[in-house]
Amino acid sequence: MRFSFDKAACQNIRRALRKEWLLTNGLGDYASSSILCCNTRKYHGLLTVNTPLGRHVLLSALEESVRGGGKEFFLSTRQHPNVLYPDGHEYLESFRLDQWPEFTYRVGDVHLRREIFLQRGKSRLVLRYSLKGRSELPPLCLRLKPLLAYRHFHALTRANPQVQTNVETVPQGFRIEPYAGLPPLFFQVHGAFTFTASPDWFHNVEYFQEQERGFPAEEDLFQPGILDIPLPPLPEGGSVYLAVGVEPVEQDLEELWEAESRARISAHKAGGGLIGNLAQMGRQFCIETPSRTPAVLAGYHWFDAWGRDTLIALPGLAFYGGRSEFGLRVLAQVAKSLKNGLVPNFFAEDGRHAYNSADASLWYAWSVQCYLKENPDGLAWVREHAWPALKAIVKGYRSGPGLGIFVDEKGLLHAGDEKTQLTWMDAQADGRPVTPRHGCPVELNALWYNTLAFVDFLAAKFHEPTWDETQALRDLRVSFFEHFWVARGGGYLGDVWRDGFLDQSVRPNQIFAVSLPYPVLEESYQASVVECVRNKLLTPFGLRTLAPDDPGYKGRYEGGPAARDAAYHQGTVWPWLLGHYGDALLRAAWDVDGAAQGLLDTLTPLYCDHLTDAGLASISEIFDASPPYRPNGTIAQAWSVAECLRLLILLKRAAPPVYAAWEERIAYRLAHPVSGDTAGVCRVTMTIGNNTENTTAGTR
Repeated sequence: MRFSFDKAACQNIRRALRKEWLLTNGLGDYASSSILCCNTRKYHGLLTVNTPLGRHVLLSALEESVRGGGKEFFLSTRQHPNVLYPDGHEYLESFRLDQWPEFTYRVGDVHLRREIFLQRGKSRLVLRYSLKGRSELPPLCLRLKPLLAYRHFHALTRANPQVQTNVETVPQGFRIEPYAGLPPLFFQVHGAFTFTASPDWFHNVEYFQEQERGFPAEEDLFQPGILDIPLPPLPEGGSVYLAVGVEPVEQDLEELWEAESRARISAHKAGGGLIGNLAQMGRQFCIETPSRTPAVLAGYHWFDAWGRDTLIALPGLAFYGGRSEFGLRVLAQVAKSLKNGLVPNFFAEDGRHAYNSADASLWYAWSVQCYLKENPDGLAWVREHAWPALKAIVKGYRSGPGLGIFVDEKGLLHAGDEKTQLTWMDAQADGRPVTPRHGCPVELNALWYNTLAFVDFLAAKFHEPTWDETQALRDLRVSFFEHFWVARGGGYLGDVWRDGFLDQSVRPNQIFAVSLPYPVLEESYQASVVECVRNKLLTPFGLRTLAPDDPGYKGRYEGGPAARDAAYHQGTVWPWLLGHYGDALLRAAWDVDGAAQGLLDTLTPLYCDHLTDAGLASISEIFDASPPYRPNGTIAQAWSVAECLRLLILLKRAAPPVYAAWEERIAYRLAHPVSGDTAGVCRVTMTIGNNTENTTAGTR
């Protein structure tokens, strides 16, 4: 998909500043900003590098201007207290995002285009500036002032005497190493240039989205000097290139640009439509860490590699997304990290992982199941690499790995205590769980049953009769129903059984009792659960985490950290739950085509409007629970993209004609926006099969 914002959309500053682009390189590095190239988060930057010490924003921004005839016109902009400065955004004619972002500025009769990409597999940013204009214009020069942050991406920096201002000359550029322990930066230019050392600090740069989140939002940025690059003479014009990386580039920059652009365009042509777009977006989360181990980043900008997120996202990113080899490497790596049957909740680069999740190990079983579903000939790999881990998980849980995890006398899986949060609803405020779920959570027991049944299946395949789980499975099914079923309102499953009482809150966790490959809930009750979730929790952007009629319901996710944590799982909508809702819906539906049609129609705003909002072409972490369902959290979340991709594939397979007609209607909806908004348009080009649909959507 290609997104093009016209001048009116770019000049709608309030909205343009909330539309963000993201580039990655497979190493955990990224470049990101708003479509105005004005940073609105402390996480934004042109080069954020994944170092052994964590991700660090090295190059925050470039102050850019065009000089000629005694005049200087700025192209860049920053936020300072009560002002955007300089005013480069006023010259922005259009923004386009295809395989990389492209910004076109107009100053009088001069058009300057800036394009940006990160080199795949290298911690290197490459920029191309292209000029067009009339022949009678004076010679023009591009002036660049690098603005360095050089700090951890969660932190902010202030002017300080510790910064090293020395600049070393290198071929076609210069090198600077502002602080010991962090990598140097190499700035290299294709062609003529002049560098003037001019160390200075740019004070009080603000990031309004951090202010809204209740965090410190102001810092100072260091300028080592000024780069002046003559622009090609008019009217022919031409391009100049700049590379910024942690090691020098040996290749000619123009050749490097052409080679990288060909590779990106070729990869883009490999898949079309919404499924192809989401599969391509999924690549952003699949990385090699500094120690060269495969990992899944949970979300951009601020999440790291998490066990639970990895195993929920991996099927969509890898086995449904065309990266099975990467997925198998991750599964093998996760198996090596097991401790007493537990998969880490957090993977640390130094190997000191955090083991504080009760469900991550059980998601490992589901991820292996998805691999086998998509690769039926993969049993040999499973036997060699996953089977020992699966047995260790079952043994570990039965023997009690700590954290209050044990199988009680009724066969239910128990986890945690009143001070811990061990499930995916893990928010805390003032050191206490916001959504207490210690005891026997419904989805934990659904996952436990699914894992036992899968181990039973594999034991039969691998001729290991000592792992016969028949009686345990029967007992667990009976006990599960007795403890979790709520008969009122058509019937549904409560959320947590604890100390003889059932929390009867209507939450989405019950859907896993129907959606998993081996459902713990008897077939005759499954449709009631799906109906309850559809009626009370389903929205156009995902499932609510609590029914709106519950006294604890929070319709908005906003305010400072404590206020947001209080709403995180108290109504807030999560797109990743849609994958399992789709599994459950298709299992329980008597009219598959009708069920698929209804769900696709409901989710049209997610797969249409949202892709032109927040993180362009990607899917946010969460949404407000109440209309208009404002996106929030990270702008690109691994399990959101993965499960929304997997859902589309499931629906396309279950009801091909329904899916094909719906995808065509997506293009029609983009071409006929319903908002009536005339403050600029986003032109979207979407390839459906072998056809290309050019559509236009109003900006939201």
